[in-house]
Amino acid sequence: MGKLFIVPTPIGNLEDMTFRAIRVLKEVDAILAEDTRVTSKLLNHYDISNKLIAHHQNNEHKTIARLIEELKAGSTYALVTDAGTPAISDPGFLLTRACVENDIEVDCLPGATAFVPALVNSGFPCEKFNYIGFLPHKKGRETIVKIIAETERTTVLYESPHRLLKALKLFETFFEADRQISISREISKKFEETVRGNARELTEYFENKAPKGEFVMVVEGLKNKK
Repeated sequence: MGKLFIVPTPIGNLEDMTFRAIRVLKEVDAILAEDTRVTSKLLNHYDISNKLIAHHQNNEHKTIARLIEELKAGSTYALVTDAGTPAISDPGFLLTRACVENDIEVDCLPGATAFVPALVNSGFPCEKFNYIGFLPHKKGRETIVKIIAETERTTVLYESPHRLLKALKLFETFFEADRQISISREISKKFEETVRGNARELTEYFENKAPKGEFVMVVEGLKNKK
């Protein structure tokens, strides 16, 4: 049997790559990449010349069967996405599940994931939290926000810059006025920023400062009512 390595890659600062991740990427038979052009830049930075194979949401259903057979035959692969840990709001789940179902060893390396520093930076309780990922674009979006509004645990979600204000306006509609939110963007990059406030305050902030970059939103849990 071969082995699948899940390898996190930096979400911004290339110095966040671990020594182990670099070694694994050099030693495996090939690297499965979400976007080979993006991954090539990382590999070039660390003088890694391993073979790259495109593996993304548009082709993973077609390639998994072949990859499983190659892994069964003894091949070793590293799976990476453009940034962060594969399968966390990125491709990776389907191949990992197929490996588990076929008794192929999976080794997920620790490494960069955007929501962890955003959660810690928020100042909200971290011992128990809900991770939502991206809000639905349309159907079910309001339903999820209503659930978050009634959740006592800290909630973490991702949002794109062109939908950030829409999300904040929904929060403003369904959250209590004093419900606090922490928004981090461009984590580990040059223009990293964390802003905090209620939905109204953050809406005003981003109406005056056009949202740019990748956003992690951390929502304070519902406070106990007397």
